[in-house]
Amino acid sequence: MRICVVGCGAVGSLFAAHLAQLDEVEAWAYDPDQAHVDAINEGGLRISGVSDLHARVRATADADRIPACDYGVVATKSMHTDAAIAATARAFAGAAVCSVQNGIGNEEALAAHCPRVIRGTTFPAGHVVEPGHVEQDTGGRTWIGPFEPKPASMDEVRALADLLTRGGTETLAMEDARGAQWTKLIFNAATNPIGALTGLPHGVACDQPPVRELITGLVDEGKAVATALGVELDSDPDELVDHAREVAYDHKASMLQDVLAERATEIDFLNGGIARFGEQAGVPTPLNRAVWALVKGLEHRTRGAAPPGNPPRQANEEVAKR
Repeated sequence: MRICVVGCGAVGSLFAAHLAQLDEVEAWAYDPDQAHVDAINEGGLRISGVSDLHARVRATADADRIPACDYGVVATKSMHTDAAIAATARAFAGAAVCSVQNGIGNEEALAAHCPRVIRGTTFPAGHVVEPGHVEQDTGGRTWIGPFEPKPASMDEVRALADLLTRGGTETLAMEDARGAQWTKLIFNAATNPIGALTGLPHGVACDQPPVRELITGLVDEGKAVATALGVELDSDPDELVDHAREVAYDHKASMLQDVLAERATEIDFLNGGIARFGEQAGVPTPLNRAVWALVKGLEHRTRGAAPPGNPPRQANEEVAKR
């Protein structure tokens, strides 16, 4: 069984290292960071923190070197999905490809290049300590299910969930994974940009009453949009915020990590996506729109080249039709 993780940053490294624990899996990783790739090939992929692993993973920054695979697991930032899958699609001509990314619209990009797609949502998070070494900050489950317009079979979904679970990443196979995806989307949209804007770790931000009130307001808007779209959440995102405060008090959200590193953020696929869906469904989302605008301004200040414009339209419109 050959599986390639596309995007071997913090989250991708967690999936690659856990899959590599299985004797029947040949784990590959594709990432443009040549230093990270070289370190993995020379000394293995090290995971510390919540998990303690040292895995042998075949890594490459050259998409043409990826052999034909049985599965793909895409873990890039959302704004890189299209380019990453276009570069690697040849390896997945006969494969089922699963997104474990933040936000919405990623599966549509995968479906444009791959024969069968799996919708995925994951809660484990971490950060890159140095090339070849990722610290896992939080654990949690992963949920996967067929992506309705271009679905993988449930047999494929169950088989991948079994591999991931036996590798050490608890994964649930579901007939409909939209509820899990929207729960994580709303949680991320309510917490990630707050960390980016305040510079505070999750727990510290939650301890500030006005900030916590804003987080709840963002959650409530997201829940209203999900209801209007007919998506039944699998849990309350606001309760997840409090749970994350208990288990990941000092965790710096990925968007804060991006801002500190002067990288582009996923704001267009989080609050931008909720704002677009809200507009289409007739649900006001003033807080999400405000946060989206503020982070776009922050990107412009820190990066100097963050593009202006609106939340992604085409992919969101396709999702909203379901």
